[in-house]
Parts: sequence; structure tokens; C-alpha cells
Amino acid sequence: MSVATERTTFPSLNPATGEVVAEHPVHDAAAVAEAVSKARDAAAWWGELGWKERRVRLLNVKGALTRNLNRMAELIHQETGKTLQDAQIETIMAISHLDWAARHAAKVLGPRTVFPGVLSLNQKAVLEYQPLGVVGVIGPWNYPIFTPMGSIAYALAAGNAVVFKPSEYTPGVGVLLAELFTTVIPERPVFQVVTGFGATGGALASSPDVDKVAFTGSGPTAKKVMAACAENLTPIVAECGGKDACIVDSGADLEAAADSALWGAMANAGQTCIGVERVYVVDDAYDAFLAKLTERAARLRPGFDREAAYGPITMPSQLDIIERHIRDALDKGGKAVVGGPESVRRPYVEPVVLTDVPDDSAAVREETFGPTITVHRVRDLDEAVEKANATNYGLAGSIFSGDRSRAMDAARRMRSGMTSINAFAAFAMVAALPFGGVGESGFGRIHGADGLREFARPKAITRQRFALPTNLASFDRTEKQMAQILQLVTMIHGKRYKR
Repeated sequence: MSVATERTTFPSLNPATGEVVAEHPVHDAAAVAEAVSKARDAAAWWGELGWKERRVRLLNVKGALTRNLNRMAELIHQETGKTLQDAQIETIMAISHLDWAARHAAKVLGPRTVFPGVLSLNQKAVLEYQPLGVVGVIGPWNYPIFTPMGSIAYALAAGNAVVFKPSEYTPGVGVLLAELFTTVIPERPVFQVVTGFGATGGALASSPDVDKVAFTGSGPTAKKVMAACAENLTPIVAECGGKDACIVDSGADLEAAADSALWGAMANAGQTCIGVERVYVVDDAYDAFLAKLTERAARLRPGFDREAAYGPITMPSQLDIIERHIRDALDKGGKAVVGGPESVRRPYVEPVVLTDVPDDSAAVREETFGPTITVHRVRDLDEAVEKANATNYGLAGSIFSGDRSRAMDAARRMRSGMTSINAFAAFAMVAALPFGGVGESGFGRIHGADGLREFARPKAITRQRFALPTNLASFDRTEKQMAQILQLVTMIHGKRYKR
């Protein structure tokens, strides 16, 4: 009789071929605790280096990643199945964010003097941002270097050490990234990787020595991570997916709109948090747009070869969700103008374009995360915005219009963290812009100045330069002094303002 033993290693698999890419250790709670302990010591050293030294080291990590771009992209290609060019683009985006964080951290987070106000003119007021200490990053599999880099680079630039738990589907990407960091920064383990399954991530989130957790994944998993963090009141920034909409207005460039909507829906086999899952087209543009979209979609072919438009579904269980959403849409009266349930050919899904899908269907309400898209006819731009906002998600969106002011107004009214006009997800390439959602899409921000501040604590310091005639914070103040202060406050703040 054999006794079952707990797994100590696990394979990362190529989802297209089923072949083993590599074996990786399953790090248990003790291994995670050891990594966090090392990170705590490394964080003290890293924080004391100062802005200039951290900047130089991070820029050298960027250089190492750039020199190993094709090596990283090939590994992403093998572990996710996405096309090699898509993996290269993803790595380029990660490089640009690492560069921005390294170059701008001192300016955003460094000490600066602020005006103390009239009643505190004797005080010198200083604001600075201090490192948190150790940041735990739990990353996704769909963009295994770009997405976590939005936390890793910004947390490190802010002066923290990082322990990264990559998805069990893409552990090799994290391991390779750690190898590059160790080569460039051998003095201390400021960036470490722990591999494994949910228990490994849970151990990281529940560690009392982790000062903040950055999580990307599904809403249900985010709730589990938040529960683990709650044990120690550990703050968390969470990005939990979306059901993003694309709006096509009258007068839009329909060729560009169709091209971008299709890319947003089908690239990476639709496995994109900010991907286009719903399109709302104003009535007088609907027929022409749909014709252009379907013609383009019919030409796409999934596969693992260099000519394929996109790769397989990385997570096998997602195939059942995609097929359920397609069938539910058709059962409720929707039409498949490209593809259908038969498009699910495991591990691939061919392009699916659905029309006349009711608003209460799963394909409209739930995140599909596959190469499918629903196209809806709407009366006008106002109805398009209303429909786009009719979801509990609120991550991103796009608007195509020939009228700049109408597009800007609609963009402001979209309930989302980011919106692109006449392009798909252009904000993701702009490192200075914050990235994050509202509602079930999560909270907190990565990228940009807000992303740097997300991984630092503001510290306020005042220094008295000279004593004022009246000290309000003293039992020695007199009635006369208080009357003078009240008179001054009334003079400064008591006036009436006209429109």
C-alpha cells in the first residue's frame, strides 16, 4: 500500500502542445516566510541606498531585460501560448514601465516643502514618501510580465523589497525575471520569486511581515486574498478584470474602429482584462461597422505557428465558460454572425461575433475572457454610454468618434478607470497614467505617479522656525490673544464670495 506524498514540484505546461516547459518548486508557508524575512533585511539596505543608487540599479535591470527580450518573449510564448510577437510587445511594455518608474521616483516621492498656511507661517512644512518595507505581488498568467511589472517596478522604485508569486501557469517568467535581478543586484535579494499554487499566494498574503499586497486576478480570488490580508490589516491594491465596452459613434472612422475593436477582442485569444467584450454602435453606423468587423474576424486563425493571429486558451477551465456564454447568448435569441459553439476546438477558440444578444445574457453580464465579442445597436451616444455603464465592472473602455468634444464628454461619463479615444488601450503604453478600476474591477492604482505613491507612505514633518506672539497650543494663552486670533480668522475667511 503506497502512501500519498505532498507534491514538492510542479510542471509549467505549454497550453498548445501539452509539453512540459520546466519543473518548479512548490514553495510552502515556511519557504514563503523565509523569503519574506530575507526581503525584510533587503528592504532596509535598499531603502538606505537613496534615490540615485536605486535609479541606476533599476535602469541596469531594465537594460538586462532588454538584452534578454527575445529570451523572455520565447518563454512567455511557451508558457501562455500567445504569439511570439505578442509576447515581445508585452515585454517591451514592461521595459517602458520599469524605465519610467526608475526615472521618476525621486521627483514624485522625494521630500518637498509645502506652504504651511497663514496661521502656521512660523512652521517649515515638509512632505515626503517613505517605503512601506516588503511588498507581496501576486501576478496573473495572461500578461505574466507586463501586468506584475506595474507593481514590481513601482514598488522597487519607491524603495521597497518585493516577493513575487507568479501564476502557476507562468512560473518560469517570474523565475527568469528574478535571475536578471540577481545578476544586476547581487548585494541583497530585493526581488525574490516564490512559486506554487493558491496556498503559496495565501501564505504571502497572510504573512504579518508583508506591508502591502498587489494582486491581479479574478474577483472571487481577490476576496480570498483580501480575507488573508485582513488578518494583519495588510493593505491591498487589486485589479480584478472587466467587461469592457467599445463605443462607436456617428462619424467615426469605421475602418479604424473595426480594426481596433477586433484587436481588443481577439488579441491574446481574448484573454485580456482590458479587452473589448461589448461593442455599442450608434444606429446609422451599425450596419457598415458590423460588415467591416465580421469581414476582418472571419480571416483570423488561432494556432501556435508564426502565422497564427492568436494562440490557445491558456487556462483549460476557461474553455467551458466561453462555450457556456456562446450557447446562452444563442439560446436567448442572439445570432452568431461569425463562428458559434463549434468554434470551441480545444485548446483553441476560433473568432466568434454575436449580435442581438439580450442584456441579461452571460455574454453581456459576465467576463468571458475569450475571443468573442457582442455587437449592439443603440439609438445614440447617450444610450451607448448608458449601456456601457450597465455593469458591476469598471476597468477600461474605448470610444470611436469623429467629434473630439463629444468623445471627450462620453469618455468622462464612462464608469471606468481608463478610456481611450480612437484607439484601443493606448493608456497602457503611457507609463505616466494610472491604471486601475472601480466596482468589481478592483481598487487602487498602479503605473504613473499614483502607482509610485501606492507603494509608499506619506510622511508629514513640520519644523518651527520661530515662535509666534501667540501660541494656541498652550495653557498660557490669554483671552485677548484668542480674540486677536478670531479677528484674524474672520478677516481671512469670513468674506462673502460672489458667483
